[in-house]
Amino acid sequence: MTKNNKIINDPVYGFLTIPSDLIFELIQHPFFQRLRRIKQLGMTDYVYPGATHSRFHHALGALQLMTQAVQTLRHKEVKITDAEAEALYIGILLHDIGHGPYSHTLEHTLVRNVSHEFISLKMMHQLNIEFNGKLDLAIRIFQNQYKKAFCYQLISGQLDMDRLDYLNRDSFFTGVTEGVVGAERIINMLNVVNDELVVEEKGIYSIEKFIIARRLMYWQVYLHKTVVATDILLTNIIKRAAEISRRGTQLFATPALEWFLENEVNKKTFEENPKALQYFSNLDDSDIFSAIKAWQTCDDKVLRLLSKSLVERHLPKIQIASKPFDDKLVEEKQNAICHKFKLKTDEASYFASQSLIKNDAYKDESTRINILMKNGSISDVTEASDNYNLKALKQTVKKYYLSYYP
Repeated sequence: MTKNNKIINDPVYGFLTIPSDLIFELIQHPFFQRLRRIKQLGMTDYVYPGATHSRFHHALGALQLMTQAVQTLRHKEVKITDAEAEALYIGILLHDIGHGPYSHTLEHTLVRNVSHEFISLKMMHQLNIEFNGKLDLAIRIFQNQYKKAFCYQLISGQLDMDRLDYLNRDSFFTGVTEGVVGAERIINMLNVVNDELVVEEKGIYSIEKFIIARRLMYWQVYLHKTVVATDILLTNIIKRAAEISRRGTQLFATPALEWFLENEVNKKTFEENPKALQYFSNLDDSDIFSAIKAWQTCDDKVLRLLSKSLVERHLPKIQIASKPFDDKLVEEKQNAICHKFKLKTDEASYFASQSLIKNDAYKDESTRINILMKNGSISDVTEASDNYNLKALKQTVKKYYLSYYP
C-alpha cells in the first residue's frame, strides 16, 4: 500500500490504483501532467467527435495493463523482482511523455527528424536527475539494454501494453467497435521462455483478433481519409507559420511555440541546447490552436486561408489510389488553386499535393509475436495460426492520396 493511496476512475477499466509512491510522484510531475493537454488522436475528433481523450488517459491505462501483466507472469513463476516491476511501471507510464502537440500529427513538423521516443528518453533522463537516479533501471529497459528481453517487449513490442491499451481506448472514444481486443484474455495468456515474451497456444485466436483489429483501426480511424485531410491541413499551417517566421515576420504565438517556429530544431538542438527540452515541455495543443485562431486575421494570405479552413472545418478533398497520381493532375489542381485564390505558383502546394500512407498491421523483422505450442515449441503467430489472412497482414499496404481544394 502506498502512502498516496489514490484511486482513479477510468472509463475503460474502472478503478485504477497507483502501485507505488514513486509512480504517484511521477504522475504529479509537470512533465506528465502536460499529457492532459495533448490529445491522443490528434485531429481525429473532426471525424469522430468523441475522440478527445488525452495521452494522460492512455498512459494511465497502459500502466494498469502493465500491473496486470506483472501479476500474471509472477503467478506463472516468472521471476520479476520488485525493482524490475517498478521499472516496468515507470517505463510504460512515461513511454509517451515525449509526444508533442496533437501527438503523431505534428511529430516531424515542429521538430526535424526527431521521434517522440527520443524526446521521451530525454525527459526520462531529466526526471532521473530530479529523482536521484531512481529511474536508472527503467531507462535501461526503455532502451532495450536490460538482460531480460521480455521487459522491453512489454513496453515496446508487437504485443506491448501500449498497443493493448490504445486499441481498446481509441475504440471506446471513437465508437469504432472493430478495434476492441480482449486485453485481459491476452495478458492472462502471456508467459516467458528464455527471457522472451510468448503467448500460450490457447490464446492464439485472441492474438489473431488483435492483429486484424489493428489493421481495421488504421483504415477506419488513424488513416481515415478525412483524418488524413485534417492532418495535412494542420501540418501545412505549422509549416507555413515556420516559413514566414524564419523570414522575420512576427506572428502571434506563445513563447514556446514562437521558439519552435523561429528555429529549426533537430536532435543536435536537443543535445546541445537545454532550452529545447524546456520549451518543448511547455508546448501542448492549446499553444497550437490558440495561435491558429489568431492567424485567421494575419497578413499572410496563405496562412490566413489555411487557418480559417481548419477553425471552420473547411477541409481539403482527398482522392486515394493504389498508384501515384500523375504529376500533370497535381499540377492542374495547383493551377486551379492559384486561379481561385490568386496565389503564387510556389504557394499552391499548401493547398494541393500528393503523398503516401502505409498500414503495417504486423511486422516480424525485429520483434515477433511468439506462440508457445503445447508441445513446448515456439512459432511465430503467422506460422502457428491456421488463419491464412494473417500471412497477408504481414505485408505493408501502401496507398497514395491527392489532397486539394476544389
